[in-house]
Amino acid sequence: MVSERSLAVLHAIVSDYVSSNEPVGSKAIVDRHSFGVSAATIRNDMALLEEDELIAQPHTSSGRVPTDKGYRLYVDTLATIRPVSAAQRSAIERFLGESSDLDDVMARTVRLLAQLTNQVAVAQYPSLRRTVVRHIDLVAVGEDRVLCVLILGSGVVEQQVAWLPASQVTEAWVHGLRQRIAEAAVGSDVETAVAAVTGLVEGVDGWAQPAEAELVRRVLSVVASQLQANRSERIAVAGAANLSRPGEFAGSLPAVLEAIEEQVVLLRLFGELARDGRDVAASIGRENAPYGLSATSVIASSYEQEVDSVSRLGVLGPLRMDYAGNIAAVRAVARYLNRFLGEEQ
Repeated sequence: MVSERSLAVLHAIVSDYVSSNEPVGSKAIVDRHSFGVSAATIRNDMALLEEDELIAQPHTSSGRVPTDKGYRLYVDTLATIRPVSAAQRSAIERFLGESSDLDDVMARTVRLLAQLTNQVAVAQYPSLRRTVVRHIDLVAVGEDRVLCVLILGSGVVEQQVAWLPASQVTEAWVHGLRQRIAEAAVGSDVETAVAAVTGLVEGVDGWAQPAEAELVRRVLSVVASQLQANRSERIAVAGAANLSRPGEFAGSLPAVLEAIEEQVVLLRLFGELARDGRDVAASIGRENAPYGLSATSVIASSYEQEVDSVSRLGVLGPLRMDYAGNIAAVRAVARYLNRFLGEEQ
């Protein structure tokens, strides 16, 4: 078991190493921190930490650096997380408050979080399975085209054109089909609306004229694809340029970039963090090995939670990161995003 003073020494080593990117020695700890003991005593504490594999000596005669295990204990024993400043809170509210729709707010969220933390910011789109379908419209835009417009309660607006054989499209026909689709789907959540439109497609021969059945199927397939697209899991990413800082990832950078590009990896990792149950969860170093990210740390928080669904946002970066500051930033942005989306429902 790590003593109180040894734990304080570990915190000092992490803090100094994050700031300087240089191994930390006992003399530096005595000079920078008020322990009230000699360098020899600090060396004894450091020896105990090294025995417990919480710190390591990268080179002979050098100071010590935290290990994955040391970072984990450091994060788990952070007594207080300094809050973001009033200026940062104001910037968050102002920047996100100017968003025009869901895609805009997600893009702004990750850009802001990347700027606040100097890490890669990742945000999982909110679950739209329970988002209400506010409006569905069909507009004839030519003899062979129908514009399908989908509006969700979250502010998402989808527009897509259904192409039909020439001279078949009339205003009356479009109006009748719009009414039937709206009656089946508008006011329902996305999941229910998908099932309703799928049912219309499967039963089209029972209610549409034979000559119109194929036209109806084409329009319904477009509406169904719009709903399906908003049922799938997506993420927004910003700050990949922050990975280019020299020496942070060594030869593992290609694997990190690949994981970011393959969004399913990050979604799986977010799913694992969601089971952590903490306000802000962290996954450090070797804990991320199953995802090919053993050289990284991930800090994440939830901003929307339902009975069977949780959405996460967070940052991904090297092991040597400002955990306290990044946890505070992730928490603040998550809380504001949760409030913002709640007001938009």
